[in-house]
Amino acid sequence: MNHSSSRTGVPREPDVPSYRVVLAETDWGSLQTAFGNGECLPEVLARLLELDPKVQVTALSELGELVNHQNSIYEATAPVAMYVAGILTHPAAMTLRPYRSIPLRATLLNWLVSTAYDASDEIVARTAQYFPDLHTHDTTTAAFRDLRPMLYRAVAPFLQDGQEDVREAALILELILAEHPALAGHRDHLAVHARRMLETSSDGPDRRVAWKALEAWGHDVSDVEPILEEPWDWGPHSDGHGDLEPPF
Repeated sequence: MNHSSSRTGVPREPDVPSYRVVLAETDWGSLQTAFGNGECLPEVLARLLELDPKVQVTALSELGELVNHQNSIYEATAPVAMYVAGILTHPAAMTLRPYRSIPLRATLLNWLVSTAYDASDEIVARTAQYFPDLHTHDTTTAAFRDLRPMLYRAVAPFLQDGQEDVREAALILELILAEHPALAGHRDHLAVHARRMLETSSDGPDRRVAWKALEAWGHDVSDVEPILEEPWDWGPHSDGHGDLEPPF
């Protein structure tokens, strides 16, 4: 598969470290989670590589509670996201979900979508309205946002994946990550995919992300009715846990 960041004139983003390196070299016990430190995270992360999809999805749900509880970013969120991005090409990511018959890779991408949205420009701006000084001292969210070019590079190949659920999750994630100024050179390329999603997808939250990205990047979306945010819609994939609910 061709990687979009190799296109002529577009700077190459840094690679995500090997998931083995992230696992071994991160001082998990020193990092804050929603429920204490991250000493338990290596064991939870290792279960993502089991070939039992129930074990994998349960582990991903646990990670959501530990490092994305109540849609918040914690110290451990950034290295966990790097690990998840690093295993997207692992054979375990191709485990099929029973009943849904989609690869775990789509679920991993959707988890990253929810996490990235919680550190997106939209959420940071919304939070600043109520807590103006929060992000001035919030190094945890800033650390995660600094990862966006690296995460973008890891996800870009899946824009051309043969599985529709994987392609759509990858696109939504890339649209959110491409808010980073260093990724501006990719936006016209992504806009083609976003326009196609607006023409073919019936998923409201995903369509909203695509519409808002096109609008923010100066594309004419006057021919598409705005996708309004419902009171219960907290962004793509709702609260980010819908893909982790039974049936697994």
